[in-house]
Amino acid sequence: MKKKFLITTLVFLIGQQIALACDVCKKNQPAGFENITHGAGPSGTIDYIIIFTASIIVLFTLYLCFKYLIKPQENDPEHIKNIVRNEGF
Repeated sequence: MKKKFLITTLVFLIGQQIALACDVCKKNQPAGFENITHGAGPSGTIDYIIIFTASIIVLFTLYLCFKYLIKPQENDPEHIKNIVRNEGF
């Protein structure tokens, strides 16, 4: 058990350093996006619109996911949504 925990911790610590941007990428990325990832980052207005739209879609999908998981609005007690909610999966 300790070995598994140690390996998992090391993977997360090493993975964090790989995921962060290097010094050159930090300088080349626009304000607000530095140190997030490697590469040039968004370069124009269209890129920011795409990022904003994708973020809204992801947040809305996450909201609906939790909404329908917590209150599935199904009356049948054998429905899969109720089984997940009642069994705690």
